[in-house]
Amino acid sequence: MLEDDDLLRDHVLTPQLRRFGFDVVAIGRASDLAVHTAENWPDILVLDVGLPDGDGFDLARQVRALRPEVGIVMLTGRHENIDRVRGLTEGADAYLSKPVDIDVLAATLFSLARRLRSTPSPATGRWRLDADGWCLLSPGGGVVAITKAESRLLAALLETPNQLVLRSELIAKFTPNAYDFDPHRLDSLIHRLRKKVERVLGVPLPLNAVHGEGYVFVLI
Repeated sequence: MLEDDDLLRDHVLTPQLRRFGFDVVAIGRASDLAVHTAENWPDILVLDVGLPDGDGFDLARQVRALRPEVGIVMLTGRHENIDRVRGLTEGADAYLSKPVDIDVLAATLFSLARRLRSTPSPATGRWRLDADGWCLLSPGGGVVAITKAESRLLAALLETPNQLVLRSELIAKFTPNAYDFDPHRLDSLIHRLRKKVERVLGVPLPLNAVHGEGYVFVLI
């Protein structure tokens, strides 16, 4: 990731993307890119446009010419359509404007990674986790990037769809000792997950609560 804003890079983007399972190398100057790619190039380069020692558009064009297999996601404060068109024309696979929703950025990276591996996720008519467990896929093929905790929760619910999964069974996925686990953490996790799916996909997550007992993931 090439981002010149130290606070955004080191205290927001890097730790948040690592929560989603990404192996992140973060640098702040275009001149550092050659050093970090001398032996191995990343699968995807997240690239800012406004760099202290270079222009992100020019760098995207150079990377695309040198390494056509590398995915490029441009992350910038420039919101004009002319900048978006230029970024995509210069070789970016995706162009996201700041401030960026971390869930949208993560989903974009997962989606691009699947395209680069030539294994797209087709619409299947049902909710499911992808093979790596880092994305929730909707019946229409939509993608929601999820954290490790969210992945554990959903895996447990999707093992027995349309059936009640007790709260104690879900809590057991996070700790061997239920007495060490604050049950409100489970409710907060599910609340955030529902809001994320609604925000990213615009559709509700079909997860129903059974008061005092547990949850049912409804698959029709």
